[in-house]
Amino acid sequence: MNQISQSGGRASSIPLMDGHSSEPTIFELSVPGRTAASFRTTGVPVKDPSETIPALALRDDDLDMPEVSERDLVAHFTRLTHRQYSVDLGAYPLGSCTMKYNPKFADVAAVMPGLTNVHPNQPESTIQGWLELMVTLETYFSEITGMAGATLQPSAGAQGELTGLLIMRAYHKDLGRQRKNVIIPDSAHGTNPASVTLSGYHPVTVKSGPNGLVDLEALRSHLDEDTAGIMLTNPNTLGLFEKEILEISRAVHDVGGLLYYDGANLNAVMGVVRPGDMGFDIVHSNLHKTFATPHGGGGPGSGPVAVSQRMLDFLPGPKPAAVGTNPNGTTRYGFVQPSKSIGRIHSFHGNSMVFVRALAYMMYYGGEGLTEVAQAAVLNANWLRERISGSYPTAYDGICMHEFVVSASQIKKETGMRGLDIAKKLLEFGFHSPTVYFPLVVDEALMFEPTETESLQTLQALAEALQQIADMSRTDEGKVEIHKAPTQTPVTRLDEARAARTLIPTFDVSASINVKQ
Repeated sequence: MNQISQSGGRASSIPLMDGHSSEPTIFELSVPGRTAASFRTTGVPVKDPSETIPALALRDDDLDMPEVSERDLVAHFTRLTHRQYSVDLGAYPLGSCTMKYNPKFADVAAVMPGLTNVHPNQPESTIQGWLELMVTLETYFSEITGMAGATLQPSAGAQGELTGLLIMRAYHKDLGRQRKNVIIPDSAHGTNPASVTLSGYHPVTVKSGPNGLVDLEALRSHLDEDTAGIMLTNPNTLGLFEKEILEISRAVHDVGGLLYYDGANLNAVMGVVRPGDMGFDIVHSNLHKTFATPHGGGGPGSGPVAVSQRMLDFLPGPKPAAVGTNPNGTTRYGFVQPSKSIGRIHSFHGNSMVFVRALAYMMYYGGEGLTEVAQAAVLNANWLRERISGSYPTAYDGICMHEFVVSASQIKKETGMRGLDIAKKLLEFGFHSPTVYFPLVVDEALMFEPTETESLQTLQALAEALQQIADMSRTDEGKVEIHKAPTQTPVTRLDEARAARTLIPTFDVSASINVKQ
């Protein structure tokens, strides 16, 4: 039992974890004339491109693409996957991102016959099952968030943010208002100010109080007739619940502003409290964070947006809906266009296989199960927070929600070891690093989110690893070892200063730089 406790959640046993042989690029594996596919037995005639493609659309030179066999192609990318970390390999306590293990039943549901090999341009009569699935998911999501209706179109959280802000803009414009500012807490996610700017608004930062929460008086000083709304998440990015959320809601609404909920932290409160009950008007969620879609590597994502009753007419369209009754008495589904819709924000209707996984997750757990998920996430975070507090004190005292932020500033002052050094050394223990140096309001920040999917044994092993690193930092030999870390991973310590100053975007540029050196 003791051995299980020590090794829980570690990924140090994965293939090639201790190997330092470099994997060649796909271009280095290329051999002229080699191919991974052939049309020689298909009967498809081989024609010169100039016979079928206009001259203006043809390149003067051949496209420089790697030429490899199928065997070498599969082996190359399989080897690369063995050198990567993932939520299926071990604990991934990346704060703010909810990188939790996703149950495999959701993957099984996503490839069920009848859901695959379907095109969104098919006649509505042939995709009734898909339309019903999307309407059901919108209904569930609206109930979980306490909203009146939703759109599934946004394909990521950031696009969900932009969609919500465009709805906010359309709402104010419809009322004849010329609002300019959107207020954002100083601990907000980095995408928030970017989305605000992209939507045509001006971001206004409101400072946090000494307790890490929005300073209500500071907020009131920013509220006026130019305020379009406020973007915040609850719990906030420090993992703290905004206790004055109802007062914040009243203050923003009193000046005609709207409340936008960044749903990145929905995992902490779903089934416990709803953003709509807190006074929010617009809510986005990351289905790929909270509802069982593999997260990371650029996708797939989904960032549906739910709104209150007065925003329904502004939702993107067309959107799936029940439009009538079939002769046999069953519901007939189709697409409708909200009367004041902001239009499409996705070429089709969203990332469909993410919808299947999310709905399967919601239906599998049910209301009580989703509540237990949130409760377990909060319990795990507080257990780990308390367990490591002796060496890694939290930035703000008190109970956290699903995540927490510690400061390595004291360790840095005593030993010279930075938060970044600690995070890199943790890789050698087989754990993914936490988020570092975010939020910016915390010096030497390390942000942990263990999620509800990690066992007590895994949390214990993670805590022990962090304690060992803290102990090592207090010896001269340990300091040297930490400064070099990681040394056991396929890619060792990088020259980050050079990486920040010397952009190497492609293999060709990298090769030319090496030649010049």
